[in-house]
Amino acid sequence: MTLDISSAPIASDTTDHAPPGPNPRVRWAQDLSASLVVFLIAVPFSLGIALATGAPLTAGLAAAAVGGIVVGLFGGTPLQVSGPSAALTVITAGLIAQHGWQATCAVTVAAGLLQLLLGVRRVARTALAVSPAIVHGMLAGVGLTIAIAQLHVVLGGSPQSSALANLLALPGQLAGPHPPALLAGAVTVAVLLGWPRLDRLPGRAGEFGARLAKVPGPLAAVAVATSLALALDLRLAHIELPAWQPHSLAPALPHGPLTGVLAAVLTVTAVASVESLLSAVAVDRMTKRTGDLDRELRGQGLANMVSGLVGGLPIAGGAVRSTANVRAGGQTKWASVLHGVWVLAAALALTGGLRRIPLSALAALVLVVGLQMVSFAHIRKVHRHREFPVYLITLLGVVAFGVLWGVGLGAGTAVLLALYRLTRAHVDVETGPDGSVTVQTHGPLTFTAVPGLSRALASIPADVEVTVVHDGSFLDHAAYETLHNWRTGRQAAGGRVSMVTRRQDDEVLDPDGTVHAGSSPGPHRCRAWTPWVGHHCIEQQEDPHGRLLDGVRVFQQHTAPLIRPELARLAREGQTPSQLFLTCADSRMVTSMITNSGPGDLFTVRNVGNLVPAPFEPGAADDSVAAAVQYAVEALEVRSITVCGHSGCGAMKALLDGVHEHPGPPTPLARWLRNGRGSLDRLRRAPAEFADRPVMDLAEQLCITNVVQQLDQLMANPAVERRVEDGTLRLVGMYFDFATAQAYVLDRAAGTFSPVEARADSHTAPRTDGDTAEQVRKDDRVPATGSEEGPQLAA
Repeated sequence: MTLDISSAPIASDTTDHAPPGPNPRVRWAQDLSASLVVFLIAVPFSLGIALATGAPLTAGLAAAAVGGIVVGLFGGTPLQVSGPSAALTVITAGLIAQHGWQATCAVTVAAGLLQLLLGVRRVARTALAVSPAIVHGMLAGVGLTIAIAQLHVVLGGSPQSSALANLLALPGQLAGPHPPALLAGAVTVAVLLGWPRLDRLPGRAGEFGARLAKVPGPLAAVAVATSLALALDLRLAHIELPAWQPHSLAPALPHGPLTGVLAAVLTVTAVASVESLLSAVAVDRMTKRTGDLDRELRGQGLANMVSGLVGGLPIAGGAVRSTANVRAGGQTKWASVLHGVWVLAAALALTGGLRRIPLSALAALVLVVGLQMVSFAHIRKVHRHREFPVYLITLLGVVAFGVLWGVGLGAGTAVLLALYRLTRAHVDVETGPDGSVTVQTHGPLTFTAVPGLSRALASIPADVEVTVVHDGSFLDHAAYETLHNWRTGRQAAGGRVSMVTRRQDDEVLDPDGTVHAGSSPGPHRCRAWTPWVGHHCIEQQEDPHGRLLDGVRVFQQHTAPLIRPELARLAREGQTPSQLFLTCADSRMVTSMITNSGPGDLFTVRNVGNLVPAPFEPGAADDSVAAAVQYAVEALEVRSITVCGHSGCGAMKALLDGVHEHPGPPTPLARWLRNGRGSLDRLRRAPAEFADRPVMDLAEQLCITNVVQQLDQLMANPAVERRVEDGTLRLVGMYFDFATAQAYVLDRAAGTFSPVEARADSHTAPRTDGDTAEQVRKDDRVPATGSEEGPQLAA
């Protein structure tokens, strides 16, 4: 069970899971289908969580039913599915062992009431301030604790009271396992891990496996293990479903110190709330909807109150169930509600069948879920952000001392790490060829850096010119006094001292406040990343190669030091882009600029006209694009493919002029442009349109129609088609208008291109004249032709 809220696709206003359309019958059919899929996952998962906590197994089903119905009706994230949480397993098991089951139900009710009050106070966003390293470390620690405990059940034994006790008892358990229980557990694990790979079987077996893989893996694994146990007549411990007796499951006040009870309530509240809210944010990002987190917290609180009153486990929003709901096509809250209804019906009507499930099969299911909570993707992410110590301390603390102590230790480590970084600074003293000395400071200069700063300044000879360059970060009073006093004393002795502050954009701020550009090599004064703005200052240079090398020198001096650590990380870890960006080779199309992306973010393919050759088309197919698409989809496992066209595309104008149909031997360009014939056909029968404005001319209409056509031709690639049908890959259409610097995104349902709006806090440069946007497009558009004699290819 993992949460991933860090990967965001290219900004757009459309999605494969858009808000429900106008057809209620279709929505109901999709919700019904999704609810059945989630139900089949929830039943074995809920029974396994109840088994791991030591609660009555009916408590897991009760929590799943209440979570689906109550949170579905009153929550603020429609497609989130709530139920018993793996992250709360260790906490709940400890409460049951210490206070008993009925007292644990009372703690659940109190935690739900506290969640409800927090939701009323609208503090849901505050819970998201917890460091992701702490959250992922807590989940990983809980997962390991669950896995170690359930391994004893798989081996035919019983878990101990703590993770450390389970580890100490594990060698003895391994020395004398129970073969039937081990067989049932091993079969469950094998089916669970191999089930998603059935579609990779060769030939007809793969086609049959793809249909079979639509059955949820947890259900298939438990069903196979149960069938095997019945067929071989294995003597195994089976689950016990007690008769539903509300009076025996009703909550009772826990005994013991009040502080201990309050700590338990706060722990359940914190863990359930943080997990639910993080899962809600993840679901919102998957579906491109905006949920109400405060309402979601109130719904979670109400569900926990009801669950505790009817004898259910603590409830939280679940990433596993919610992701299954989204991928199965759930459209509204009724998918979650119906899933809860099916769970309730199963709890009341299927007790006979459920009693045949071996305990070791459920334990193996929960063991795998626990191990999956240790996500290597999260480990790489926290390591990239230099938060691995926080993650590791939290994980070890949860395993050794429990969730509350583990989270506390992780939070303390995060605070200490932040303080360390705040006080971390170093000073470099460099001597130039002319004997002058430059003192470079890096990082915040606080009182802790004063001893090292004083030593560096004292080591400088008295008769040299000195320049002190501060990098613009924090400078406290103690460091300022040290620099000021040293400078005053040195100048009084006749020395020359210059003190400047160098900003990251290479501007230098003198002590008097004067700002001037930093020095850069070459014949111009443009700073890093800006020559494309002030290109007039270098156009006088006749040698294009010299201009290119000059740009490389600027990069080496100003940009390379800033991005070197990130590029070094990418060199070590390899590329893991989330998106394939297929666009035109036009020199004006700067993909990193319009997508605000950096190294390692986009796997970019550029060609003349952003064409995707259709497979098996004689004389026009090109394997280079197909090979790049296959590599991105299968090897890099990108999650979206964007086809981006642009205004003034010379390839589209050439298509309109019939360059690809000229008589005589075809040139390489003419052969390539034949891949755009499908776009010309589509232009005649179903041209694309803009949602907010008319097209400027036929060429622009072909540009946007070509994007739609290339998306359809992408689906002819088997790897793309398979991932799209699985719901793991999105296809996005985009168009960029140079004259207005406006990006448009295709709404596949409406068939129109809509503008991507700037965020509310973005600053837009004001228009300096009274021209309308239409006039700007007509008057300022950069022509794509090189002369009036005929169309030239701008791409």
